[in-house]
Amino acid sequence: MNSKHQYVELNDGHFIPRLGFGTYKPQEVPNSKTIEATKIAIEAGFRHIDCAYAYQVEEEVGLAIRSKIADGTVKREDIFYTSKLWSTFHRPELVQSCLEKSLKKLNFDYVDLYLIHSPMELKAMEKCKDAGLAKSIGVSNFNRRQLEMILNKPGLKYKPVCNQVECHVYHNQRKLLDFCKSKNIVLVAYGALGTQRDKQWVDQSSPVLLDDPVLGALAKKHKRSPALIALRYQLQRGVVVLAQSFKENEIKENIQVFDFELTAEDMKDLDDLNRNYRYLAAEFGADHPNYPFADEY
Repeated sequence: MNSKHQYVELNDGHFIPRLGFGTYKPQEVPNSKTIEATKIAIEAGFRHIDCAYAYQVEEEVGLAIRSKIADGTVKREDIFYTSKLWSTFHRPELVQSCLEKSLKKLNFDYVDLYLIHSPMELKAMEKCKDAGLAKSIGVSNFNRRQLEMILNKPGLKYKPVCNQVECHVYHNQRKLLDFCKSKNIVLVAYGALGTQRDKQWVDQSSPVLLDDPVLGALAKKHKRSPALIALRYQLQRGVVVLAQSFKENEIKENIQVFDFELTAEDMKDLDDLNRNYRYLAAEFGADHPNYPFADEY
């Protein structure tokens, strides 16, 4: 395996690259940017591409991946591709059709990982794995109680391999991470660099994560960018981390996260930044019975 890209073994025997490229884009960014950024990411060495039906860019991401397969940069099996079920498809009979729509847009036979946002559709997700349409299945934005609900389900066929959640130095998910580790579930971090750029979902007066003075001081100490410090922090905690950018220099820089190490003291300084602050609290869903963020973790 490409040593530049370290992998974590999932509880079903598949392997996930520890660093992923996030493809969510704010509405004002043209879709063509997604094609360009995904190609740059693959050329730079990213092999884990994170997308979703709801991002409305799966066609573009598929085009970018297929063009890098066509020019010999990668083979399909080199790429670890994640998609997610959108909430309008939660009825069990719609789950597979949503995945099939994603596959059609991508022009792929399967996805490597398929994530759900709600416990109701697990049975149908298991069928997608049995049918070979998804190699692994996992969850997103689940709290501890919701994870336990799934793990304790009678007749559970496949344990979720991961839980993808907002996770960064201001919200380090320590307790959820410990719980996931105890159950052999990988925590995947989105928003690891803060998410100010998204004007649609994020309060523009929220603190700019990468401007944090502690990140800045460590960046100087290690002669790296604050973004690399924030990504490295997650890797050293055993978290799989997604990095998102449309800028070529940033994409190429983010892949260099394996080239240095933070000390135990650095890690402690970063742990101390935690303030359980969410950029993406999805308050519009707070009244929903499955709203995950009302619990402590």
